[in-house]
Amino acid sequence: MAAAALIADPVCKRHETGRGHPETSARFDAVLTALETAGHAAAMTRLTPRAITRDDLLLAHTREYLALAEGEIVSGETQLSTGDTIVGAGSWEAATVAAGSALAAVDAVIGGKAPSAFCVVRPPGHHASAARGMGFCVLNNIALAARHAQRRHGLERVLIVDWDVHHGNGTQDIFYEDGTVLFFSTHQSPWYPGTGREDETGRGAGRGTTMNCPLPAGSDREEIFPAFEEKLLPVAEKFRPQLVLISAGFDSRAGDPLGHFQLTDEDFADLTRMLRGVADRHSGGRVVSILEGGYNLPGLASAAVAHVAALIKS
Repeated sequence: MAAAALIADPVCKRHETGRGHPETSARFDAVLTALETAGHAAAMTRLTPRAITRDDLLLAHTREYLALAEGEIVSGETQLSTGDTIVGAGSWEAATVAAGSALAAVDAVIGGKAPSAFCVVRPPGHHASAARGMGFCVLNNIALAARHAQRRHGLERVLIVDWDVHHGNGTQDIFYEDGTVLFFSTHQSPWYPGTGREDETGRGAGRGTTMNCPLPAGSDREEIFPAFEEKLLPVAEKFRPQLVLISAGFDSRAGDPLGHFQLTDEDFADLTRMLRGVADRHSGGRVVSILEGGYNLPGLASAAVAHVAALIKS
């Protein structure tokens, strides 16, 4: 069997956010170094990002927003006018490489080159909506991955699971009226960005394919796992996803400065195994995981190692 894939292009480090900002290039180094030290990186198939086109980006974003974001970055602005996202001279290149990494991972997994893939990317993406970058995010990597799987590879049903401590409002918005993508999120509430109520379930053709599980600060395995076991799994069995995508935010780990969930490394491994089970039953084992948050560097690194170990273990 082919080895699980890893994609980690150092171009993602060119997104400079300035001294003291939590979303730093050190996050990329922490994850990759930990995977190398654990021996996982050497055992994985290494991928390179797909050269992304404007048509690729239009799968999830408006033409107007793309022109605005690229224009502001190229002109030297230090923050997107659409929201709280610090940018620098290399941010557009980093964002497009992050998105291209997600698409390359989808290509590899659906094309049979790897059973699963983990994308070490930044900037993160799940707060970026079709027309707005915010919350450290420029492009919505996981939304682009889902659309790419559908448009290029003909998949009809994609599951996106977001366990970041913050609600993936951008991902939700993009698919809110789309019944072909099941979006499931556990997140701290009340917390940034203030969205993700339980009664936000989709609209029109997408009614019932948005599932939000807001939980209070301090929630740990005892509170979070039932959301997966009792809510997600029964719906996933009926939905029968042909691809499982994970917004892997490790700011839901205990000790993160931007969240107050209390998940452990072993909890992330168990969640990964749970989602692999869904993929094994319905999508030929195909899982693509894309890094989102996680701002305590040692915690981010150890959680990512546990996640990848569970992702690649046969």
